[in-house]
Amino acid sequence: MLALLLVPGLPLLGMPLPGRTHVQRAYCRLVLRCFGVRITVTGSPIRNLRGVLVVSSHMSWLDVFAIGAVLPGSFVARADMFTGHATGIVARILKIIPIERSSLRRLPGVVDTIARRLRAGQTVVAFPEGTTWCGLASGRFYPAMFQAAIDAARPVQPVRLTYHHVDGSVSTAPAYVGEDSLMRSIGRLLAMRRTVACVRVESLQLPGTDRRALASRCQSAVQMGASRHSARHPGHGHALVA
Repeated sequence: MLALLLVPGLPLLGMPLPGRTHVQRAYCRLVLRCFGVRITVTGSPIRNLRGVLVVSSHMSWLDVFAIGAVLPGSFVARADMFTGHATGIVARILKIIPIERSSLRRLPGVVDTIARRLRAGQTVVAFPEGTTWCGLASGRFYPAMFQAAIDAARPVQPVRLTYHHVDGSVSTAPAYVGEDSLMRSIGRLLAMRRTVACVRVESLQLPGTDRRALASRCQSAVQMGASRHSARHPGHGHALVA
C-alpha cells in the first residue's frame, strides 16, 4: 500500500514547489481514491492568492491529503509522524514543516519558517488546534501559528474539514487520536465502503496585528461554518474525487 501511494509522487521530489501544485493536488486525490474517499468543496470561492496561511480543524493524518487536494502547499505537521523512510518521502512530497509540540523552545523557529514561506508566495497549511480531535468535537485555535501571517502581512484562509458516511452522518473512522496507531486508523478507513471528506472554505481573513484576535476570528469562522454545514447533506458541493 505504501509503495502504491509513494511511487506516483516520486517525480514531485525534483520539482520546485511553485511549479508542482497541480501535480501535488493530483497526487493527493490519488491517495484519497486509494482509501475510498470522495471529497466535496463548499463555501466561499478559493482565491488564487500567493502566500496564504490556510488553517483547518484537525482530525486525522488524512487531513493533509484532503486539504492538499484542494489547497496544495506546505504543511505544518508533527515531526514524529515522518521519522520513517517511507513517511519521510511523503514529508518531502508535501513539503512538511515539522513541529515538535512538546518543545516550546523550537516554536519560534517554526513560526519564522512559515513566515518566510508566506513571504516567498507559498501556501502553508497549519492545524492550530495543536492536536487531533475525533470529529464529534473540536478544540480552540492556539494563536502561535497566526503570528507568521502577521509577520509576513499575508491573509489567512480558514477551512472546516469534516468526514462523513454516505448517508450524511459524521464519520470518526479516519480519526487518529489518543493511543491509536496509524495502522489501526488506516484499517478502519479501508473497512468503510465510502467516506466523504467535506471541505468548507470560509471567508478570507486579513492578518491585522493581534494574533489572538486573528485566531479567535478564524476559530469562529470555522465553528460557524460547521454549524451551517451540519444542516446540509455532505454530497452538496463540487465533487473533486469520485
